[in-house]
Amino acid sequence: MDGRQCGWRARKTINAFDAAVLRVAMRQLSLHTGIVDELFDYLRDLDLPTDHFAVFGSGPLIVRGWVKGTNDLDVICRGSAWEKACAGGIVSCDERYDVSLASHCSGRVTFGTSWGIGEFDVDELINTSELIDGLPFVRLEHVIEYKQVRSSPKDLLHLEQYKVATSAAKTRS
Repeated sequence: MDGRQCGWRARKTINAFDAAVLRVAMRQLSLHTGIVDELFDYLRDLDLPTDHFAVFGSGPLIVRGWVKGTNDLDVICRGSAWEKACAGGIVSCDERYDVSLASHCSGRVTFGTSWGIGEFDVDELINTSELIDGLPFVRLEHVIEYKQVRSSPKDLLHLEQYKVATSAAKTRS
């Protein structure tokens, strides 16, 4: 894995921030605690070209704090990001979905060049992704479509949490 590990990284102290910035920083830390922070940091540290990958699955909901973080990240990629993911990971094929994968961090970060559930154009998903905290995330409309197609209990819960979060945001505006 090119000398990188998925261990905990030391956080910079925030005592130098003024009170307002401290409140924002504490909110961010509470939204992305534990394993999710670690995995987002790991993904940033890979220094992949942001126009060649995007976080998909639950990641776009997690980064916004709308659903509880999980223990893994799903990443779609192409070109040089895929080459780099393969070079530093374990390459396999998920025959259920006919998808090539490159796994990092004992499978907690999984890269793929296609998405096995639903009909998605990976290039469109990457090209229209949103940059949040230095990482590209698939746009919410695509995430919602995927979760509706998959309809697992977790996905249905995430859809409900999304509705609650977005209706609360509309109420505040």
